[in-house]
Amino acid sequence: MAEAQYTPRLKTLYNDSVRASLIEKFQYANKMQVPRLEKVVLNMGVGETTQDTKKINSAFEDLQSIAGQKPVITRARNSIAGFKVRENMPLGVKVTLRGARMYEFIDRLVTIALPRVRDFRGLNAKSFDGNGNYAMGLKEHIVFPEINYDKVDEIWGMDIVVCTSTNNDEQARELLRGFNFPFND
Repeated sequence: MAEAQYTPRLKTLYNDSVRASLIEKFQYANKMQVPRLEKVVLNMGVGETTQDTKKINSAFEDLQSIAGQKPVITRARNSIAGFKVRENMPLGVKVTLRGARMYEFIDRLVTIALPRVRDFRGLNAKSFDGNGNYAMGLKEHIVFPEINYDKVDEIWGMDIVVCTSTNNDEQARELLRGFNFPFND
């Protein structure tokens, strides 16, 4: 018995309409030139681990439930006495999403999490790095529906980086607009 292959909603949107509109706008000669999403990197810096190293575990579990895959604990490369950081001390967690998980995460980010941000006025349209990658930060990780607000012991901020296959910011901005990113032009 063959199972039906699941395709994320945003991947279908990209294949059906976003790609065609980008080809029309930028006049690509080849369909492989059309920009696409490559990966999404989520990062939580947990600076409080210098006092209590057990706090990294709650950030690890929260990021795991948000991303749907196991994160990696980032550790200090060298000691900094002024910050009370020792070499190899855990300082944060990060995860890289690709494929179906990436599309599902972006769908949840745009449709559920960003509208739940307090005093949200849109994303900064200038937060591109010059190579077609978009970076944004959230002050509270509790805007994601996977996080149970009653069981949260600490509120963490997080960084989200969306990497695209183009190295042109204008093309990357149009790609993300196609995915309904709410930029505040």
